[in-house]
Amino acid sequence: MYADDKVAANLVEPGEDVLVLQTGYFGVGFADCIKAYGGKPEVLKATYGSHIGLEEIEAALRVKKYKVITITHVDTSTAVVQKSSTAKGVLSDVKAIAATVRRTSPDTLVVVDGVCSVGSEELRMDAWGFDVVTTASQKGLGAPPGLCILVASPRAIEVFKGRKTPVATYFANWEKWIPIMRAYDNKTAAYFATPPVNLIRAYHASLTQLTRRSPSLDERYRIHKQVSRRIKALADQLGLSLVPKDPAYTANGMTAIYLPDGLVASDIVPRMASKGITIAAGLGDAKDKYIRIGHMGTSAVDAERGDIDRIAKGLKTSLNEAKNAKKAVVETS
Repeated sequence: MYADDKVAANLVEPGEDVLVLQTGYFGVGFADCIKAYGGKPEVLKATYGSHIGLEEIEAALRVKKYKVITITHVDTSTAVVQKSSTAKGVLSDVKAIAATVRRTSPDTLVVVDGVCSVGSEELRMDAWGFDVVTTASQKGLGAPPGLCILVASPRAIEVFKGRKTPVATYFANWEKWIPIMRAYDNKTAAYFATPPVNLIRAYHASLTQLTRRSPSLDERYRIHKQVSRRIKALADQLGLSLVPKDPAYTANGMTAIYLPDGLVASDIVPRMASKGITIAAGLGDAKDKYIRIGHMGTSAVDAERGDIDRIAKGLKTSLNEAKNAKKAVVETS
């Protein structure tokens, strides 16, 4: 089950307005999901590789009352972190957006898509005033893929309880799951559906590692920033440009890099794979023009594994191989 479905199905009723901040491919998906459940998404769209300014968000909130605002903290397609800016430069991150919502439209629920940020970017749900944070098990949390993870505030639960229309889903209906969560808190048995026990145990192991062992969560944030700077410096050394137009808005858990003219993602991704390194092509209309490199969780934090060194070496070698292959084709033609 997609976490966006849980938001759209449980917190948005048919005909209600939702403001979607779109900084890439996954903002598009959130809007489509809301529409599928009868909501009315209005999209604030950033230019490719850019962010949405705080003033633009505030202006939209003053025009219309929205039931929900959705923020993709880091869009996996562009590696852009959604931050707010003023004439003085970077003001803050999603914290400032939430504060703006609380001041401008206090009844609007703040929903953060943290799939590509939880575990690698600082994000403090209670302190920063988010109503829902969604994420997945396979990225910064370092567990196998397969779990959609959602945390809802008491305010979001109360909004859900006040619905006037039935929830248009069965398996993702919070009416089915809230009693299970309460039973779990009370250490009593309850049943709705069989959970993927193996994934949940892996998720528990991951959370234990993140919260009870070294390095601490704050130290993990610092290490992710350090590793991110190294990968981005490597791109600069190789003469490559980042997809995010402003370095202040680049993610710490991944890097999106434009390839030089004459090369496409399929020239690099298989060559990296042959060296035991998995990276990805781009997403969206420009998918062939850039590559995406993940450096989050264990690959970033456990320096003894040497993953970042292997990425750096592999990228340099793969680029040279691809360029030489193209040159050889030109010379023989």
